[in-house]
Amino acid sequence: MSKEQEEKNITVNRKARHEYSILQTYEAGIVLQGTEVKSLRQGKANLVDSYANIKNGEVWLVSAHISIYEQGNINNHEPTRDRKLLLNRSEIRKLIGKVKEKGLTLIPLRLYFRNGKVKVELALAKGKKVYDKREAIEKRDLQRDQERRFKY
Repeated sequence: MSKEQEEKNITVNRKARHEYSILQTYEAGIVLQGTEVKSLRQGKANLVDSYANIKNGEVWLVSAHISIYEQGNINNHEPTRDRKLLLNRSEIRKLIGKVKEKGLTLIPLRLYFRNGKVKVELALAKGKKVYDKREAIEKRDLQRDQERRFKY
């Protein structure tokens, strides 16, 4: 990556790739308070069990946990509040159409800094069945075994 496009991961939702099959990803900005940004700089965030919701033509990140900033004062933020995501209007229209389809949902894959701004990688995803999860684990194990054999 060039110096202009510098990225630094804050947190990754590892459970998401196991629970869902990812169809498409989007990059979104996020509306935050000052203490939330300071807490994110310390890496204190958790995306497990969070999702994105569309209300009144706006996309919202629901139940993402950003810990309270320790050095904050009385104006500190609420850890699991809903946060507005910033996307183009055309992207939001596409997402509204796709989320209405049966079984599709919006989940955050990771939070990261890009050029000093906090971004969210959103994924349009479909939930995996139990046998799909087992199949993915089996495929990963086979791949690992093959790599071990070729290593020697």
